[in-house]
This record gives sequence, C-alpha cells and structure tokens, in this order.
Amino acid sequence: MNARELRNKTLDQLRDDLVALKKEAFNLRFQQATNQLENTARMRAVRRDVARVQTVLNEKAALIAE
Repeated sequence: MNARELRNKTLDQLRDDLVALKKEAFNLRFQQATNQLENTARMRAVRRDVARVQTVLNEKAALIAE
C-alpha cells in the first residue's frame, strides 16, 4: 500500500483501512506475546501502513478545513 493509492480513496475507505490495520497490529502483538509470530517484519509494515493512512487522512482533513 503506497501513499498514491491511499490518496485516491475516500475518507470512509481510509477509515475502514485504518480500523483493519489496527486490528491486524493488535493480532500481531498478541501473536508475538505468545511466541506464535512467524513473520516479525509484518509488524513494522503494518505500523508504517497505519502511519501512512493517518497522514493521508490528516492531509484530506486539512484540505477540507481550508
């Protein structure tokens, strides 16, 4: 998921993506705590995807506020 793809989405789609990513991050943290996590790099990728989505949401909110 890159920023260009995210900028083409609507606010509702971005919020849905954010909720899904946060759920995935929670599940990954839970797997890590129970030593069941196989792909540790996925945690970093999800964290960065969350940050990307939040950044695009903030950009869109700033455009609307103008």
